Amino acid sequence: MLTAFLLLLAAAAAATETPERVVVAHGCQSSCGGVDIRYPFGIGVGAGGRDCFREGFEIDCVYDGPVLANTTLRVVQLSVDPAESLVMLPVGRMCYNATDPRRAEEYSHGETLMNKHGVYRFSSARNMLVVLGCNTMGTIGSDKTTRLVDGYSYYLGCMNFCNSSASAQDGQCASLGCCHVDIPPGLTHNYFRFREYDHTSMMDYSPCDYAFLVDRTNYTFRRSDLLRDTLRTSPVWLDWAIRGAGDDSVSLSCAQANKTKEYACLSNQSYCVDATNGPGYNCNCSEGYEGNAYLVAGCTNIDECADSNKYPCKGVCRDTQGSYQCTCPPGYGSDDPKTQRCTPKFPPAAQICIGVIGGILAITLVAFIIIIRKEKRKTREFYEKNGGLTLEKAKVIKLFKMEELKPILKSSNVIGKGGFGEVYKGVLDNVLVAVKKPIGRNVQENKQFANEVIIQSQVIHKNIVRLIGCCLEVDSPLLVYEFISKGSMHDILHEFREPLNLDVRLSIVLESAHGLAYMHSQAHTKILHGDVKPANILLDDNFVPKISDFGISRLIAVDKEHTANIIGDMSYMDPVYLQTGLLTEKSDVYSFGVVILEVISRKKATHADNNNLVTSFLESHKEGKKATELFDQEIAGAGNLELLDTLAGIAVECLSLDVDQRPSMTDVVAHLLTLSRLRVL
Repeated sequence: MLTAFLLLLAAAAAATETPERVVVAHGCQSSCGGVDIRYPFGIGVGAGGRDCFREGFEIDCVYDGPVLANTTLRVVQLSVDPAESLVMLPVGRMCYNATDPRRAEEYSHGETLMNKHGVYRFSSARNMLVVLGCNTMGTIGSDKTTRLVDGYSYYLGCMNFCNSSASAQDGQCASLGCCHVDIPPGLTHNYFRFREYDHTSMMDYSPCDYAFLVDRTNYTFRRSDLLRDTLRTSPVWLDWAIRGAGDDSVSLSCAQANKTKEYACLSNQSYCVDATNGPGYNCNCSEGYEGNAYLVAGCTNIDECADSNKYPCKGVCRDTQGSYQCTCPPGYGSDDPKTQRCTPKFPPAAQICIGVIGGILAITLVAFIIIIRKEKRKTREFYEKNGGLTLEKAKVIKLFKMEELKPILKSSNVIGKGGFGEVYKGVLDNVLVAVKKPIGRNVQENKQFANEVIIQSQVIHKNIVRLIGCCLEVDSPLLVYEFISKGSMHDILHEFREPLNLDVRLSIVLESAHGLAYMHSQAHTKILHGDVKPANILLDDNFVPKISDFGISRLIAVDKEHTANIIGDMSYMDPVYLQTGLLTEKSDVYSFGVVILEVISRKKATHADNNNLVTSFLESHKEGKKATELFDQEIAGAGNLELLDTLAGIAVECLSLDVDQRPSMTDVVAHLLTLSRLRVL
């Protein structure tokens, strides 16, 4: 029965108790055996070597849970507000001898002795004395300090009678197998006694007598309790308070305590109340606050607006320190907005007008939200369609808004067109830039675009065009490059036919080779250009070349060098790559060989005539002839022929159909660097 009682008690506590803020002293153990330990209760020593408890409130944590210090009384629950504790007290019992039912053979007084000047008192409001048994009288007495009744300062009990086993009835405790009586306040000690009676006729249904204190609201008598030999402990409520140590005469009331340095109500948002069971006082958080009044800053503001059931508000709730405000919104009123709904103050016509305007605004707002969401969805679609997931891997690249680039994207700013789109000249942040806008794009080109952004954002070299940023917010994504003033080498050689001496041409070829060599062997990941040609080599005002247009470049892993699509300018394309689809750094070497021939001859390489430029140089080299007539006459002076022949020889090596016989771009750089140094000498 008591086991069932404890389960019911725990369930009731879980269902009805208002959640408390668990507040303990700094560095102290906050629980033991599932029981929260809140100051002034505490276990052991905390931070700084200070006790975790106030004097008289120490708790010991043993293997099976908490107990009151220096006792064996197991603690079931500790509460700061209300100031009470639930503990398990021993049950008094007397069992009769089976062979001689007139005598008791087992006797336990169930004595509990606590410091009468300490913090605890048995709760007279929540507990009662219960006596179980047939033909018995059970009593409880205090210590014998004051001789009033039989040596006890108090002495009370009750008697039971039973005519038969059917006399006691479940749920009834009125002196038939069960009786109960209230206890006085201020008790700290109990000692159970029984009057012996002949049990010869009732050993089969009442072999033992029991007496115990128990929570008055939760114990219900069952006839089977008379036969329960396991009845050893019962739950009892203790009232506690801040009391004087060692002598009740020094226990202070609130009026006296707040003038002492030992005053226990430390929180600024707390107040003192005199104890109701014995001398002393307790501390509570002020109205509108919750927590632990026995700790500095232990009481914190309650957000009443978060609990409308406990703190009603039919209007607009606003939390304040220690309280809350409940008001009606503008245009509404109520006699008491906490309990009565707010109603409009305006006449019906005004309400209709406001309703119409509000409806229009609501529709407009909804339409605006729909448009914004559609734009965001479209932007996201563009982002993914333009290879955004791939571009997330790019580092050190600026993402421009379309509004920033619109002033540049005018037909008057077009400075060139290529296979991948148009190029516009403009100014961003006081810097000249070239904005590239892809045209005629498809899914395959989307992948090319993302690839170009990633590659160029990873490459920083003086002979490679620097990618500044991009814009993905449109159907055709945009790339923003540094602006290279003189245009492409193709335009200088064939469109403008600007005069170029051999030293300038050698410098252009050498530095272009530097850029390609960096891409092949010095970048973090091997980069293959795949479309090396004069149109993709730009020149600044000082004729410094910069490699551009990585639209078909690839970040190639060692074991993944095949590409499914053959892309590039056929006039400069490696025949081996064209046949096998295997793009390697030697493919770029071949294309660079064609570029060298075009630089020294100023003749275009064209695929339509079987690349007559390449064929002419290869045949001349094969026959061991000088290629003097093939050189640009502007630089074909007698003093330059040896250098031109050497350059042609380097180009022929790059054009070898055996890729293993072609030099690497690093080798090409070394050869050209040697020629450049000899030229200076």
